[in-house]
Amino acid sequence: MIGVFLVDDHSVVRRGVAQILDAEPGLEVVGESGTVRGTLGRVEATSPDVVVLDVRLPDGSGVDLCRSIRSAHPGIRCLMLTAFDDDAASAASVIAGASGYVLKTIRGTSLIDSIRRAAAGEDLTPPAVTARVRTELVSRATAPPAPEAPLTLRESQILRLIAEGLTNRQIGERLGLAEKTVKNYVSGLLAKLGMQRRTQAAVYGATEHFSDRATGERFDPS
Repeated sequence: MIGVFLVDDHSVVRRGVAQILDAEPGLEVVGESGTVRGTLGRVEATSPDVVVLDVRLPDGSGVDLCRSIRSAHPGIRCLMLTAFDDDAASAASVIAGASGYVLKTIRGTSLIDSIRRAAAGEDLTPPAVTARVRTELVSRATAPPAPEAPLTLRESQILRLIAEGLTNRQIGERLGLAEKTVKNYVSGLLAKLGMQRRTQAAVYGATEHFSDRATGERFDPS
């Protein structure tokens, strides 16, 4: 029996996925959560084989939650759910240790197959994505050190949301900014970091600790 833990803030989505999985022989939903808060403890209590979690949650990042789960319990596999087939989201998921990511438009049979493969230890990440992330990590390792000028709070927020895989429009909606304003911030952020591509920023963001370097305080995107 493969135990599955679901993390999604939409109860309708969780209910629908749970019905599909519970009707499948050999699969059982052992727990659910709609937020980052408290999920790690529930995962520890239920010991699932696979955690299926949304990239974006109301109180934080599903990517960060994936990283925490994989760090505390390397034997538990994670599958990321995302609404968009996005370079940044896929890069961040790979770095966080996810077995792969699936689109929310996926058919039930394909989701079941992905969960079974993840539970068996398979890497579901497309080879092209893995190669791209490897290239970005090498580039990151050989890139100049972080800029001497600290990132502003707004730049840190935008970098964090890029690492989560959000588009400029979604970032604008999250922060209450016009899409054009976000685009200008992203251009300035890339220039400050000495990077040319958004995916590089996503990799950098996913592998760094986020803090307001001007104050030394931890940055909380929620």
